[in-house]
Amino acid sequence: MYAVIATGGKQYKVQEGDAIYVEKIAAEVDSTIELNEVLAVSKEDGLVLGKPVVEGAKVVAKVEAQGKSKKIIVFKYKRKKDYRRKRGHRQAYTKLVIEKIQA
Repeated sequence: MYAVIATGGKQYKVQEGDAIYVEKIAAEVDSTIELNEVLAVSKEDGLVLGKPVVEGAKVVAKVEAQGKSKKIIVFKYKRKKDYRRKRGHRQAYTKLVIEKIQA
């Protein structure tokens, strides 16, 4: 059984026991959250698609960690104009472990 969820402007295909990295969610580490924006659920009798979400479906996940990803370098320049800008960016993330899919 799997589900397609939407969080942080992205979509993820998840199963029970999966660990996923999503955009930062304001929740404490080791707490449990419910993701209600379930777009599709696979059951024994087939796939249930939502319009736009599946009614009554939710995914229960445990927050395992909060952190920042590796630094990326953003470098902008214009040739011949002595214009150079160098910046770094570290995206904040939340690591979730999927505990249960309720449909």
